[in-house]
Amino acid sequence: RGKWALGITPRNFTWIIKDRLAICERPGGVGDNHRRVRRQEEIIWLRENGFGCVISIISAPHNLHNYEELQLPARHRPFNSDNPDQYLAALYTEIRDLLAANTKLLVHAEELGDRIMGVMGGYIRWSGLVEEPTQAVQLTERIAGRQLDPEARAIILRAR
Repeated sequence: RGKWALGITPRNFTWIIKDRLAICERPGGVGDNHRRVRRQEEIIWLRENGFGCVISIISAPHNLHNYEELQLPARHRPFNSDNPDQYLAALYTEIRDLLAANTKLLVHAEELGDRIMGVMGGYIRWSGLVEEPTQAVQLTERIAGRQLDPEARAIILRAR
């Protein structure tokens, strides 16, 4: 087992709830920057660091078989902008249930953009970690390190 046996940290890896719930861009990268070897090394890192499940919110089921090959459970939950309230309620319930079962969880989108930040900010509010919508927006912006766009803010405000 050499240096690479432990894998590499996924790009833009960010904790939402320290040591329990994290987000990142799609393992292996996006678009022209996507690399199969990097994807494999990042999935190995997730597995070796105790993650018990990955949830992908990207529209296409790209590379989900790679998680299975590397013995890391994964679920495909493409973001549904046609019915966001129903989608978010189901996703947040699933996240809550996984965390309640002591499953260390990673959620990823194509990139660490406003959509995934809004979804996670909505979870922070929905789960009761933060009651006030403005506090949830401020906390999510602090985690993101930048101001959120109107779509992300709207997702947070929808969470109840």
